[in-house]
Amino acid sequence: MRIAFLTAPEGVEQVELTDPWQAAVDAGHEPVLVSTEPGKVQAFNHLDKADTFGVDEVVGEASADSFDGLVLPGGVANPDALRSDDKAVAFVKDFLDQGRPVAAICHAPWTLVEADVVRGRVLTSWPSLRTDIRNAGGTWVDEQVKVCDHGPGKLVTSRKPDDLEAFCETYLRVFAQEAA
Repeated sequence: MRIAFLTAPEGVEQVELTDPWQAAVDAGHEPVLVSTEPGKVQAFNHLDKADTFGVDEVVGEASADSFDGLVLPGGVANPDALRSDDKAVAFVKDFLDQGRPVAAICHAPWTLVEADVVRGRVLTSWPSLRTDIRNAGGTWVDEQVKVCDHGPGKLVTSRKPDDLEAFCETYLRVFAQEAA
């Protein structure tokens, strides 16, 4: 499977990018780093700068058609920047409109809210997003991982870095089922 990982140029929570990425590699899949700008993305360990990662494709030139699924890592600044970028929002929406699976962790559901794809869905996130999710017509639950198959495309969500092991196992299982 070819899996897009969408991040802004700065602010992605490093472990929420690297753990799901490594899980994809370990499972024999091809992760692709997509960003709103070419070059590198700056990851963070909470508020401290961490490593940088090379961008493989730019969101304005990438197409959901060329991927089997999409992973949205969190961090506070990352999804806030993505939801302000029309091309990034359209990219995310296109995955779910086409029935392709999407996985989002921590603050990443902010981008899903902006893409208007949470209405009628049940999902989890970092607790501070619960009101945003509810206001967008979704149902927020406090669970380690939530899989929602209401509407086109399955949605896998998780709360925080402590949930990464379950998040990775679940998103890879759901993506494989959808690809089959």
